[in-house]
Amino acid sequence: MRTASVAAPANIAFIKYWGAVDLERALPRNPSISMTLRACTTVCTVRALDDAADDVVEVADAGGRLGPASARFEGAIRAHLDRLRRWADSPGRFRVATRNSFPTAVGLASSAAGFSALTLAATQALGREPGLDEVAELARASGSGSAARSVTGGFVEWRLGENGESGELRVLADAAHWDLRNVIAIVDERPKDVSSREGHRRAPGSPHYRARMVELPARLEAVRRAIAERDLAALGEVIEEEAIELHLIAMSSRPPIFYWEPGTLAVLARVRALRAEGLMAYATMDAGANVHVICEAADEPAIAAALEELPAVERVIRDGVGAGPASAPPLF
Repeated sequence: MRTASVAAPANIAFIKYWGAVDLERALPRNPSISMTLRACTTVCTVRALDDAADDVVEVADAGGRLGPASARFEGAIRAHLDRLRRWADSPGRFRVATRNSFPTAVGLASSAAGFSALTLAATQALGREPGLDEVAELARASGSGSAARSVTGGFVEWRLGENGESGELRVLADAAHWDLRNVIAIVDERPKDVSSREGHRRAPGSPHYRARMVELPARLEAVRRAIAERDLAALGEVIEEEAIELHLIAMSSRPPIFYWEPGTLAVLARVRALRAEGLMAYATMDAGANVHVICEAADEPAIAAALEELPAVERVIRDGVGAGPASAPPLF
């Protein structure tokens, strides 16, 4: 029996993946750029079972105790294992266990971390070593398009290939290039009511969707340049525009989606106040109520302390740019 265990990180999108050409295969309508994180990770352990009749899927709680996965989560894991079995031309079954270091389904890219970890661990357990682009494609095929960006570290761009099918993964800069920090203000740990997948489906119905597509080429180039030049002011301006527009599109979709909570607004107001006081702090959000505040390492302690003071903030996660997936101690 072959066992592999991988810790894969979440990522925070600077340019968002929002809307899909093909939702079932998570083929994005537009390129996206993200920063791979280092503290928010999913550990996934996969063991190939030689004689088992079915897969076994377990989830570890905060104390590390394994228990059965929910029916919905188990179904998603089994479906992706089936994809990987077809890719590898292998009928084998697996025991799978996962554990998150951060809240799930709250807009912190838990699916990106989870499916990149599952893809990497399962391909290793199958005895295969796909290249970076291929493993990114396999992770994306899970239905989590952002999982393609979590298979490597640093600052990453993901876009469709020329044939509209295979993707292109480009590392814009490695983790050592720029020690950016991400102070995450958690204002709601409850799983969101509307999934990102459903948000992608509704997005083109917003009257603002086409306008965003027109703006994207210039934004993409501005983010690439800001990363290359380590220009936080330039980066911050664009990522705040992108975050607000994602939520504008969500709120104007049909039917509308409201991810924000009162605490979201309180954090955004504090970020603007911090900037007026001279701190370089810029907010972005994925599809959820919680807020990522991007800053330089020197400003991280003051920003974290300021956010922790807000009554609406349940807790703060201090994260930063990470080097990507790594081997991890097995969960069983």
